[in-house]
Amino acid sequence: MILKEVLDLPVFFENREIVTPGDLLAEGGFDAGRNTYKIDSKIYACKLGLVEYKGRTVNVVALNTFYVPSIGDLVIGKIVEINLHGWTVDINSPYFATLRASEVFNKPYKPQKDELSEFLNIGDLIQAKVIAYDRTRDPLITIREPGLGKITHGQIAKVSPAKIPRIIGRKGSMISMLKRETHCNIIVGQNGLIHIYGRNSEDERIAVLAIKKIEFEAHTSGLTDRITEMISKERGSDK
Repeated sequence: MILKEVLDLPVFFENREIVTPGDLLAEGGFDAGRNTYKIDSKIYACKLGLVEYKGRTVNVVALNTFYVPSIGDLVIGKIVEINLHGWTVDINSPYFATLRASEVFNKPYKPQKDELSEFLNIGDLIQAKVIAYDRTRDPLITIREPGLGKITHGQIAKVSPAKIPRIIGRKGSMISMLKRETHCNIIVGQNGLIHIYGRNSEDERIAVLAIKKIEFEAHTSGLTDRITEMISKERGSDK
């Protein structure tokens, strides 16, 4: 379905909307720009990213380092705005998430009586779950499940969302090793934010170092052994 026209030519997405490889972006007298290709008179995306229509050129700004929400994802976010019916949350994505008051309270929400900032204020960090998302609206999240809610202690490590699978490891092998060797609880957000809390700040520091090393060396082999050795050396240097 044609969404609108640019220069009297049909396009199929809004400017700066997320597109995926193979999406038909435009047709007619357009030129294929960055991360797009042309077949006959049609322009398609060849990477995940944000579509840009600039004159007669169609580009896709690749989102390799950005998080694109998916229903069921665990995410870690920061409250950036409070409105009448809930909160706006930065989840390290091109789009902010919405946390409705109904996804926080265990009772009917009454705007006249309930002061939202008493529960979550601007700057607070939360662990949440994505419950709804499509490309026509911002993602919706909830904290009404076990293990979710406001983060009150520990540290946050930030990595590229593309490196999260390597940090988790095959069948959870890498993250299990990290928890065991650092004696820390580690909650991995699919959006590239990781919550670490241990017995003390030193355990947390070592866990953060290990996670950053995994991020930078994710493409190399033998990484698990090197991470285990690094943790052992860090512990030895503190004795």
